[in-house]
Amino acid sequence: MANQKKMVEDITSMDVDFAKWYTDVVKKTELVDYSSVKGCMVIRPYGYAIWENMQADLDRRFKETGHENVYMPMLIPESLLQREKDHVAGFAPEVAWVTQGGGEPLTERLCIRPTSEVLFCEHYAHIIQSYRDLPKLYNQWCSVLRWEKTTRPFLRSSEFLWQEGHTMHETAEEAMEETERMLGVYTDFYRETLAIPAVTGRKTEKEKFAGAIATYTIEPMMHNGVALQGGTSHYFGDGFTKAFGITFTGRDNKLSSPFQTSWGVSTRMIGAVIMTHGDDNGLALPPKIAPVQVVIVPIAMHKPGVLDKANELKARLSKFVRVKLDDSDNSPGWKFSEYEMKGVPLRLEIGPKDIENNQCVLVRRDNREKLFVSLDELETAIPQALQAVHDGLYNRALENLQNRTFTATSYEEFLQTASEKSGFIKAMWCGDVACEDKIKDETGGVKSRCIPFEEEHLSDTCMCCGKPAKHMVYWGRQY
Repeated sequence: MANQKKMVEDITSMDVDFAKWYTDVVKKTELVDYSSVKGCMVIRPYGYAIWENMQADLDRRFKETGHENVYMPMLIPESLLQREKDHVAGFAPEVAWVTQGGGEPLTERLCIRPTSEVLFCEHYAHIIQSYRDLPKLYNQWCSVLRWEKTTRPFLRSSEFLWQEGHTMHETAEEAMEETERMLGVYTDFYRETLAIPAVTGRKTEKEKFAGAIATYTIEPMMHNGVALQGGTSHYFGDGFTKAFGITFTGRDNKLSSPFQTSWGVSTRMIGAVIMTHGDDNGLALPPKIAPVQVVIVPIAMHKPGVLDKANELKARLSKFVRVKLDDSDNSPGWKFSEYEMKGVPLRLEIGPKDIENNQCVLVRRDNREKLFVSLDELETAIPQALQAVHDGLYNRALENLQNRTFTATSYEEFLQTASEKSGFIKAMWCGDVACEDKIKDETGGVKSRCIPFEEEHLSDTCMCCGKPAKHMVYWGRQY
Protein backbone atom coordinates (compact mmCIF):
# COMPACT_ATOMS: atom_id res chain seq x y z
CA MET A 1 0.00 0.00 0.00
CA ALA A 2 1.20 3.48 -0.78
CA ASN A 3 0.76 4.73 2.79
CA GLN A 4 2.21 1.68 4.49
CA LYS A 5 5.09 2.42 6.86
CA LYS A 6 8.48 1.21 5.75
CA MET A 7 9.96 -1.92 7.28
CA VAL A 8 12.08 -1.53 10.42
CA GLU A 9 15.46 -0.07 9.57
CA ASP A 10 18.62 -1.98 10.29
CA ILE A 11 20.21 -1.67 13.72
CA THR A 12 24.01 -1.61 13.88
CA SER A 13 25.31 -5.01 14.99
CA MET A 14 26.47 -5.00 18.62
CA ASP A 15 29.58 -6.94 17.60
CA VAL A 16 30.52 -4.21 15.12
CA ASP A 17 29.95 -1.17 17.33
CA PHE A 18 28.30 -1.75 20.69
CA ALA A 19 27.92 1.97 21.48
CA LYS A 20 26.27 2.65 18.12
CA TRP A 21 24.05 -0.41 18.57
CA TYR A 22 22.90 0.98 21.93
CA THR A 23 22.13 4.41 20.47
CA ASP A 24 20.26 2.84 17.55
CA VAL A 25 18.12 0.77 19.90
CA VAL A 26 17.09 3.59 22.24
CA LYS A 27 16.22 5.82 19.30
CA LYS A 28 14.52 3.34 16.96
CA THR A 29 12.44 1.75 19.68
CA GLU A 30 11.26 5.25 20.64
CA LEU A 31 12.48 5.08 24.22
CA VAL A 32 14.00 8.57 24.19
CA ASP A 33 14.54 11.69 22.17
CA TYR A 34 17.30 14.22 22.58
CA SER A 35 16.61 17.58 24.20
CA SER A 36 17.94 21.07 23.57
CA VAL A 37 19.12 20.99 27.20
CA LYS A 38 22.64 19.56 27.11
CA GLY A 39 22.90 16.20 28.82
CA CYS A 40 19.14 15.82 29.34
CA MET A 41 16.79 13.44 27.55
CA VAL A 42 13.11 13.24 26.69
CA ILE A 43 11.79 9.91 27.94
CA ARG A 44 9.10 8.97 25.44
CA PRO A 45 5.90 7.06 26.35
CA TYR A 46 7.32 3.59 25.64
CA GLY A 47 10.43 4.28 27.70
CA TYR A 48 8.44 5.88 30.49
CA ALA A 49 6.02 2.94 30.60
CA ILE A 50 9.01 0.66 31.28
CA TRP A 51 10.06 2.99 34.11
CA GLU A 52 6.51 3.02 35.53
CA ASN A 53 6.47 -0.78 35.64
CA MET A 54 9.85 -0.83 37.39
CA GLN A 55 8.69 1.85 39.80
CA ALA A 56 5.47 0.02 40.67
CA ASP A 57 7.31 -3.23 41.39
CA LEU A 58 9.97 -1.58 43.54
CA ASP A 59 7.46 0.63 45.34
CA ARG A 60 5.53 -2.47 46.36
CA ARG A 61 8.72 -4.06 47.69
CA PHE A 62 9.63 -0.92 49.66
CA LYS A 63 6.20 -0.71 51.27
CA GLU A 64 6.27 -4.41 52.13
CA THR A 65 9.46 -3.69 54.12
CA GLY A 66 7.80 -0.84 56.03
CA HIS A 67 8.94 2.20 54.03
CA GLU A 68 6.80 5.28 53.33
CA ASN A 69 7.03 7.71 50.42
CA VAL A 70 7.70 11.42 50.99
CA TYR A 71 8.81 14.34 48.84
CA MET A 72 11.59 16.85 49.57
CA PRO A 73 12.38 20.21 47.93
CA MET A 74 14.52 20.17 44.80
CA LEU A 75 16.63 23.15 45.98
CA ILE A 76 19.23 23.00 48.75
CA PRO A 77 20.70 26.15 50.41
CA GLU A 78 24.49 26.22 50.16
CA SER A 79 24.86 26.54 53.93
CA LEU A 80 22.85 23.35 54.40
CA LEU A 81 24.92 21.44 51.86
CA GLN A 82 28.16 22.54 53.53
CA ARG A 83 27.27 20.97 56.86
CA GLU A 84 28.71 17.60 55.87
CA LYS A 85 32.16 18.31 54.42
CA ASP A 86 32.96 14.88 52.92
CA HIS A 87 29.56 14.73 51.24
CA VAL A 88 29.79 18.17 49.64
CA ALA A 89 33.37 17.55 48.52
CA GLY A 90 32.26 14.41 46.70
CA PHE A 91 29.51 16.20 44.80
CA ALA A 92 31.04 19.65 44.31
CA PRO A 93 32.16 19.09 40.67
CA GLU A 94 28.64 17.99 39.63
CA VAL A 95 26.50 20.59 41.42
CA ALA A 96 24.36 23.07 39.45
CA TRP A 97 23.65 26.36 41.25
CA VAL A 98 20.69 28.75 41.19
CA THR A 99 21.91 32.30 41.83
CA GLN A 100 18.98 34.45 40.74
CA GLY A 101 15.23 34.35 41.31
CA GLY A 102 12.60 36.56 39.76
CA GLY A 103 15.25 38.85 38.29
CA GLU A 104 16.91 39.47 41.67
CA PRO A 105 20.20 37.95 42.86
CA LEU A 106 19.72 35.49 45.73
CA THR A 107 21.29 36.23 49.09
CA GLU A 108 22.39 32.58 49.24
CA ARG A 109 23.07 30.20 46.38
CA LEU A 110 20.74 27.23 46.02
CA CYS A 111 21.92 23.97 44.50
CA ILE A 112 19.63 21.73 42.49
CA ARG A 113 19.64 18.46 44.41
CA PRO A 114 22.28 15.95 43.28
CA THR A 115 20.96 13.75 46.14
CA SER A 116 18.91 14.55 49.23
CA GLU A 117 20.78 13.38 52.35
CA VAL A 118 21.02 16.89 53.80
CA LEU A 119 17.34 17.67 53.18
CA PHE A 120 16.26 14.50 54.94
CA CYS A 121 18.61 15.25 57.82
CA GLU A 122 17.18 18.74 58.24
CA HIS A 123 13.67 17.29 58.32
CA TYR A 124 14.58 14.45 60.67
CA ALA A 125 16.08 16.98 63.11
CA HIS A 126 12.59 18.51 63.37
CA ILE A 127 10.60 15.31 63.91
CA ILE A 128 12.83 12.88 65.86
CA GLN A 129 12.80 13.41 69.63
CA SER A 130 12.54 9.95 71.21
CA TYR A 131 13.55 6.38 70.52
CA ARG A 132 9.82 5.84 70.03
CA ASP A 133 10.11 7.91 66.82
CA LEU A 134 12.53 5.39 65.35
CA PRO A 135 13.07 3.87 62.91
CA LYS A 136 12.15 6.41 60.25
CA LEU A 137 11.88 4.55 56.94
CA TYR A 138 11.35 7.10 54.16
CA ASN A 139 11.70 6.88 50.39
CA GLN A 140 11.43 9.52 47.68
CA TRP A 141 10.70 9.19 43.95
CA CYS A 142 12.09 12.23 42.15
CA SER A 143 14.65 13.54 39.67
CA VAL A 144 18.15 14.75 40.49
CA LEU A 145 20.68 16.84 38.59
CA ARG A 146 24.40 16.17 38.28
CA TRP A 147 26.39 18.19 35.77
CA GLU A 148 27.87 15.35 33.72
CA LYS A 149 30.52 16.04 31.09
CA THR A 150 29.84 12.93 29.00
CA THR A 151 26.29 11.66 28.70
CA ARG A 152 24.43 8.71 27.17
CA PRO A 153 20.67 8.05 27.41
CA PHE A 154 19.72 6.22 30.62
CA LEU A 155 23.33 5.33 31.45
CA ARG A 156 24.59 8.77 32.36
CA SER A 157 22.58 11.96 31.97
CA SER A 158 22.62 15.28 33.79
CA GLU A 159 19.04 14.91 34.98
CA PHE A 160 17.67 11.45 35.72
CA LEU A 161 14.79 9.81 37.56
CA TRP A 162 15.42 7.71 40.59
CA GLN A 163 14.32 6.69 44.05
CA GLU A 164 16.31 7.49 47.15
CA GLY A 165 15.58 5.87 50.48
CA HIS A 166 16.77 7.65 53.63
CA THR A 167 16.32 5.97 56.99
CA MET A 168 17.17 6.65 60.64
CA HIS A 169 17.69 3.97 63.29
CA GLU A 170 18.16 3.68 67.02
CA THR A 171 21.29 1.53 66.82
CA ALA A 172 24.19 1.02 64.47
CA GLU A 173 23.29 -2.66 64.18
CA GLU A 174 19.77 -1.85 62.97
CA ALA A 175 21.12 0.63 60.41
CA MET A 176 23.66 -1.85 59.08
CA GLU A 177 20.93 -4.50 58.81
CA GLU A 178 18.81 -2.01 56.82
CA THR A 179 21.73 -1.27 54.49
CA GLU A 180 22.20 -4.93 53.61
CA ARG A 181 18.46 -5.67 53.55
CA MET A 182 17.81 -3.00 50.92
CA LEU A 183 20.66 -4.25 48.77
CA GLY A 184 18.91 -7.62 49.00
CA VAL A 185 15.67 -6.00 47.81
CA TYR A 186 17.51 -4.67 44.76
CA THR A 187 19.16 -8.04 44.11
CA ASP A 188 15.80 -9.81 44.23
CA PHE A 189 14.26 -7.18 41.95
CA TYR A 190 17.03 -7.56 39.38
CA ARG A 191 16.66 -11.34 39.39
CA GLU A 192 12.88 -11.70 39.70
CA THR A 193 11.72 -8.72 37.64
CA LEU A 194 14.55 -7.68 35.32
CA ALA A 195 15.86 -11.23 34.75
CA ILE A 196 19.39 -9.96 35.45
CA PRO A 197 21.95 -11.82 37.60
CA ALA A 198 24.59 -9.73 39.33
CA VAL A 199 27.60 -9.70 41.62
CA THR A 200 26.93 -8.00 44.96
CA GLY A 201 29.21 -6.84 47.73
CA ARG A 202 30.91 -3.93 49.43
CA LYS A 203 32.70 -1.10 47.66
CA THR A 204 36.30 -0.36 48.56
CA GLU A 205 37.08 2.78 50.54
CA LYS A 206 38.15 4.53 47.35
CA GLU A 207 34.90 3.72 45.54
CA LYS A 208 32.38 4.24 48.34
CA PHE A 209 29.78 7.02 48.36
CA ALA A 210 30.89 10.45 49.60
CA GLY A 211 30.28 10.67 53.36
CA ALA A 212 29.42 6.98 53.82
CA ILE A 213 31.12 4.56 56.17
CA ALA A 214 30.24 1.65 53.90
CA THR A 215 28.69 1.34 50.45
CA TYR A 216 27.18 -1.89 49.12
CA THR A 217 26.54 -2.36 45.42
CA ILE A 218 24.85 -4.56 42.85
CA GLU A 219 26.99 -5.01 39.72
CA PRO A 220 25.28 -6.61 36.71
CA MET A 221 27.35 -7.44 33.63
CA MET A 222 26.28 -6.15 30.24
CA HIS A 223 26.34 -8.28 27.08
CA ASN A 224 29.79 -6.92 26.14
CA GLY A 225 31.36 -7.73 29.51
CA VAL A 226 31.30 -4.19 30.89
CA ALA A 227 29.89 -3.65 34.39
CA LEU A 228 27.11 -1.28 35.30
CA GLN A 229 26.65 -0.07 38.86
CA GLY A 230 23.02 -1.12 39.12
CA GLY A 231 22.16 0.20 42.58
CA THR A 232 23.82 1.14 45.86
CA SER A 233 23.02 1.05 49.57
CA HIS A 234 24.99 3.14 52.05
CA TYR A 235 25.62 3.01 55.79
CA PHE A 236 26.44 6.48 57.15
CA GLY A 237 26.82 5.75 60.85
CA ASP A 238 26.08 8.90 62.85
CA GLY A 239 28.27 11.32 60.86
CA PHE A 240 25.40 13.18 59.21
CA THR A 241 23.20 13.09 62.28
CA LYS A 242 25.85 14.73 64.45
CA ALA A 243 26.59 17.34 61.77
CA PHE A 244 22.89 18.21 61.70
CA GLY A 245 22.31 18.02 65.44
CA ILE A 246 19.79 15.18 65.23
CA THR A 247 19.31 13.69 68.70
CA PHE A 248 16.76 11.56 70.49
CA THR A 249 16.09 10.58 74.07
CA GLY A 250 17.10 6.94 74.37
CA ARG A 251 15.72 4.11 76.46
CA ASP A 252 18.27 5.08 79.15
CA ASN A 253 16.81 8.62 79.19
CA LYS A 254 20.05 10.02 77.70
CA LEU A 255 20.47 11.93 74.43
CA SER A 256 21.85 9.91 71.54
CA SER A 257 22.40 10.39 67.81
CA PRO A 258 20.54 8.06 65.42
CA PHE A 259 22.27 6.03 62.71
CA GLN A 260 21.52 6.66 59.05
CA THR A 261 21.30 4.80 55.74
CA SER A 262 20.46 5.72 52.16
CA TRP A 263 19.92 3.59 49.06
CA GLY A 264 18.89 4.21 45.47
CA VAL A 265 18.40 3.00 41.91
CA SER A 266 17.59 5.02 38.82
CA THR A 267 16.51 4.99 35.18
CA ARG A 268 19.96 3.54 34.57
CA MET A 269 18.20 0.21 35.11
CA ILE A 270 16.56 0.67 31.71
CA GLY A 271 20.03 0.88 30.20
CA ALA A 272 20.94 -2.31 32.06
CA VAL A 273 17.95 -4.13 30.56
CA ILE A 274 18.81 -2.93 27.05
CA MET A 275 22.48 -3.96 27.26
CA THR A 276 21.91 -7.25 29.10
CA HIS A 277 19.05 -8.68 27.05
CA GLY A 278 18.99 -6.81 23.73
CA ASP A 279 20.27 -8.21 20.44
CA ASP A 280 20.81 -7.07 16.87
CA ASN A 281 17.05 -6.99 16.30
CA GLY A 282 16.47 -4.55 19.17
CA LEU A 283 15.05 -4.83 22.66
CA ALA A 284 14.22 -8.05 24.48
CA LEU A 285 12.14 -6.99 27.47
CA PRO A 286 11.56 -9.09 30.60
CA PRO A 287 7.80 -9.72 30.76
CA LYS A 288 7.23 -8.05 34.14
CA ILE A 289 8.36 -4.62 32.89
CA ALA A 290 7.27 -4.85 29.25
CA PRO A 291 4.63 -2.19 28.43
CA VAL A 292 3.08 -4.77 26.08
CA GLN A 293 3.46 -8.38 27.19
CA VAL A 294 1.53 -9.95 24.32
CA VAL A 295 0.92 -8.46 20.88
CA ILE A 296 -1.83 -9.97 18.73
CA VAL A 297 -1.08 -10.01 15.01
CA PRO A 298 -4.04 -11.05 12.82
CA ILE A 299 -3.05 -12.99 9.70
CA ALA A 300 -5.16 -12.33 6.57
CA MET A 301 -7.37 -10.10 8.68
CA HIS A 302 -9.37 -9.12 5.58
CA LYS A 303 -10.94 -12.55 5.65
CA PRO A 304 -14.23 -13.02 7.49
CA GLY A 305 -14.02 -13.66 11.22
CA VAL A 306 -10.28 -13.01 11.70
CA LEU A 307 -10.52 -9.51 13.12
CA ASP A 308 -13.54 -10.44 15.22
CA LYS A 309 -11.61 -13.34 16.75
CA ALA A 310 -8.55 -11.11 17.33
CA ASN A 311 -10.71 -8.55 19.19
CA GLU A 312 -12.30 -11.34 21.20
CA LEU A 313 -8.85 -12.59 22.20
CA LYS A 314 -7.72 -9.08 23.15
CA ALA A 315 -10.69 -8.64 25.50
CA ARG A 316 -10.06 -12.05 27.01
CA LEU A 317 -6.29 -11.62 27.47
CA SER A 318 -6.55 -8.08 28.86
CA LYS A 319 -7.90 -9.58 32.08
CA PHE A 320 -4.50 -11.03 32.99
CA VAL A 321 -1.78 -9.53 30.73
CA ARG A 322 -0.89 -6.23 29.07
CA VAL A 323 -2.02 -6.90 25.50
CA LYS A 324 -2.06 -4.95 22.25
CA LEU A 325 -3.91 -5.79 19.03
CA ASP A 326 -2.26 -4.42 15.89
CA ASP A 327 -5.06 -4.17 13.37
CA SER A 328 -3.24 -1.58 11.24
CA ASP A 329 -2.83 -2.06 7.49
CA ASN A 330 0.90 -2.78 7.80
CA SER A 331 1.91 -6.23 6.58
CA PRO A 332 2.31 -9.11 9.06
CA GLY A 333 6.05 -9.18 8.23
CA TRP A 334 6.40 -5.51 9.17
CA LYS A 335 4.54 -6.14 12.43
CA PHE A 336 6.73 -9.13 13.27
CA SER A 337 9.86 -6.98 12.86
CA GLU A 338 8.36 -3.99 14.69
CA TYR A 339 7.36 -5.85 17.85
CA GLU A 340 10.50 -7.92 17.88
CA MET A 341 12.47 -4.67 17.80
CA LYS A 342 10.27 -3.28 20.60
CA GLY A 343 11.08 -6.34 22.69
CA VAL A 344 7.51 -7.56 23.20
CA PRO A 345 7.90 -10.92 25.04
CA LEU A 346 5.16 -12.84 23.21
CA ARG A 347 3.58 -12.52 19.77
CA LEU A 348 0.22 -14.19 19.19
CA GLU A 349 -0.62 -14.95 15.57
CA ILE A 350 -4.18 -15.80 14.61
CA GLY A 351 -5.42 -16.52 11.07
CA PRO A 352 -8.20 -18.41 9.26
CA LYS A 353 -6.55 -21.83 9.58
CA ASP A 354 -5.83 -21.21 13.28
CA ILE A 355 -9.47 -20.32 13.90
CA GLU A 356 -10.55 -23.42 12.05
CA ASN A 357 -8.27 -25.53 14.28
CA ASN A 358 -9.20 -23.60 17.48
CA GLN A 359 -5.57 -22.66 18.02
CA CYS A 360 -3.09 -19.80 17.76
CA VAL A 361 0.67 -19.47 17.40
CA LEU A 362 2.75 -17.99 20.23
CA VAL A 363 6.26 -16.78 19.37
CA ARG A 364 8.78 -16.10 22.17
CA ARG A 365 11.00 -13.03 21.82
CA ASP A 366 13.97 -14.52 23.64
CA ASN A 367 14.52 -17.50 21.34
CA ARG A 368 11.83 -17.14 18.60
CA GLU A 369 10.38 -20.54 19.52
CA LYS A 370 6.90 -21.12 18.06
CA LEU A 371 4.23 -22.72 20.20
CA PHE A 372 0.92 -23.99 18.83
CA VAL A 373 -1.60 -23.50 21.60
CA SER A 374 -5.28 -24.36 21.89
CA LEU A 375 -7.48 -21.28 22.29
CA ASP A 376 -9.07 -23.08 25.24
CA GLU A 377 -5.77 -23.10 27.15
CA LEU A 378 -4.57 -19.49 26.81
CA GLU A 379 -5.16 -18.56 30.47
CA THR A 380 -2.63 -21.24 31.40
CA ALA A 381 -0.33 -21.25 28.36
CA ILE A 382 0.39 -17.52 28.19
CA PRO A 383 1.56 -17.07 31.81
CA GLN A 384 3.71 -20.19 31.38
CA ALA A 385 5.21 -18.81 28.16
CA LEU A 386 5.90 -15.43 29.77
CA GLN A 387 7.69 -17.16 32.64
CA ALA A 388 9.67 -19.17 30.09
CA VAL A 389 10.75 -15.93 28.39
CA HIS A 390 11.87 -14.53 31.75
CA ASP A 391 13.81 -17.70 32.55
CA GLY A 392 15.33 -17.78 29.09
CA LEU A 393 16.58 -14.20 29.39
CA TYR A 394 17.93 -14.79 32.89
CA ASN A 395 19.77 -17.99 31.99
CA ARG A 396 21.34 -16.39 28.93
CA ALA A 397 22.54 -13.45 31.03
CA LEU A 398 23.83 -15.80 33.73
CA GLU A 399 25.78 -17.78 31.16
CA ASN A 400 27.32 -14.55 29.87
CA LEU A 401 28.28 -13.53 33.42
CA GLN A 402 29.86 -16.90 34.13
CA ASN A 403 31.69 -17.10 30.80
CA ARG A 404 33.10 -13.61 31.21
CA THR A 405 34.33 -13.98 34.81
CA PHE A 406 38.03 -14.80 35.02
CA THR A 407 40.61 -15.41 37.77
CA ALA A 408 44.10 -13.94 38.05
CA THR A 409 46.69 -14.79 40.72
CA SER A 410 49.59 -12.72 39.36
CA TYR A 411 49.82 -9.19 38.05
CA GLU A 412 51.05 -10.39 34.65
CA GLU A 413 48.04 -12.69 34.36
CA PHE A 414 45.75 -9.85 35.45
CA LEU A 415 47.14 -7.42 32.86
CA GLN A 416 46.97 -10.00 30.09
CA THR A 417 43.36 -10.88 30.94
CA ALA A 418 42.38 -7.19 31.14
CA SER A 419 43.91 -6.51 27.72
CA GLU A 420 42.58 -9.57 25.91
CA LYS A 421 39.17 -10.24 27.46
CA SER A 422 36.14 -8.27 28.59
CA GLY A 423 34.42 -9.10 31.84
CA PHE A 424 35.10 -9.44 35.56
CA ILE A 425 38.45 -10.51 36.95
CA LYS A 426 38.60 -12.06 40.41
CA ALA A 427 41.90 -11.31 42.13
CA MET A 428 43.34 -10.84 45.62
CA TRP A 429 44.10 -7.34 46.93
CA CYS A 430 46.07 -5.91 49.83
CA GLY A 431 43.61 -3.10 50.57
CA ASP A 432 45.98 -0.31 49.47
CA VAL A 433 44.52 2.49 47.33
CA ALA A 434 47.88 2.75 45.56
CA CYS A 435 47.28 -0.66 44.00
CA GLU A 436 43.79 0.39 42.86
CA ASP A 437 45.23 3.49 41.23
CA LYS A 438 48.04 1.56 39.58
CA ILE A 439 45.63 -1.04 38.16
CA LYS A 440 43.31 1.63 36.79
CA ASP A 441 46.18 3.56 35.18
CA GLU A 442 47.98 0.57 33.66
CA THR A 443 44.84 -1.10 32.30
CA GLY A 444 43.19 2.03 30.97
CA GLY A 445 40.20 1.97 33.29
CA VAL A 446 39.80 -1.37 35.09
CA LYS A 447 38.51 -0.60 38.59
CA SER A 448 37.41 -2.49 41.66
CA ARG A 449 33.72 -3.36 41.36
CA CYS A 450 33.16 -4.82 44.83
CA ILE A 451 34.38 -7.10 47.59
CA PRO A 452 31.81 -9.93 47.42
CA PHE A 453 29.97 -11.06 50.54
CA GLU A 454 31.44 -14.53 50.08
CA GLU A 455 35.12 -14.17 49.21
CA GLU A 456 37.19 -16.93 47.62
CA HIS A 457 40.77 -17.47 48.78
CA LEU A 458 42.72 -17.41 45.52
CA SER A 459 46.18 -16.80 47.03
CA ASP A 460 47.85 -15.31 50.10
CA THR A 461 49.23 -12.22 48.38
CA CYS A 462 47.97 -9.16 46.53
CA MET A 463 48.17 -9.83 42.80
CA CYS A 464 49.44 -6.27 42.26
CA CYS A 465 52.13 -5.63 44.88
CA GLY A 466 52.77 -9.03 46.49
CA LYS A 467 51.92 -7.86 50.02
CA PRO A 468 49.60 -10.01 52.19
CA ALA A 469 46.10 -10.01 50.73
CA LYS A 470 43.11 -8.76 52.70
CA HIS A 471 40.28 -9.32 50.24
CA MET A 472 39.23 -10.97 47.01
CA VAL A 473 37.87 -8.31 44.69
CA TYR A 474 35.88 -8.32 41.46
CA TRP A 475 37.57 -5.97 38.98
CA GLY A 476 36.25 -4.68 35.69
CA ARG A 477 35.46 -1.80 33.38
CA GLN A 478 32.27 0.13 33.93
CA TYR A 479 29.72 2.39 32.29
